[in-house]
Amino acid sequence: MVINMLTDQLINGGKKLIKKLDASGIKVDGALWFYFPDEGFWKLMLSFPNIEIEGPKFSYAKVQKALLKLNVEEKETLSLDDVAFTKPNSPLIRLLKTLVHTGSGISGIRLSNNVINGQLIADAYVYRLT
Repeated sequence: MVINMLTDQLINGGKKLIKKLDASGIKVDGALWFYFPDEGFWKLMLSFPNIEIEGPKFSYAKVQKALLKLNVEEKETLSLDDVAFTKPNSPLIRLLKTLVHTGSGISGIRLSNNVINGQLIADAYVYRLT
């Protein structure tokens, strides 16, 4: 689904998904909702430290399994279409880490209309950047 507005339901759903991934032993070192202004939609960006080793297929399978559990147990409506994966050393993650560094817990930091090193961050909601 195309998400053009970040709602409390989506924020809570993202938080629950991260908790499910944590509980299943998947290390998530970056998790945030990110708004892509040129396209006009939000994506839940997830970063795993071993994504380059295990590959995106492994990551998609693990996240899909967690989403299925979440949607059945908690009646959430997130889908794999709402999620995008990024490497821990991607330009976006490196840029955001210059401003925000959370612990391994789940935070709730909203970044709206920020400029970091000359790069505009139109909107983002950060759960975790370690």
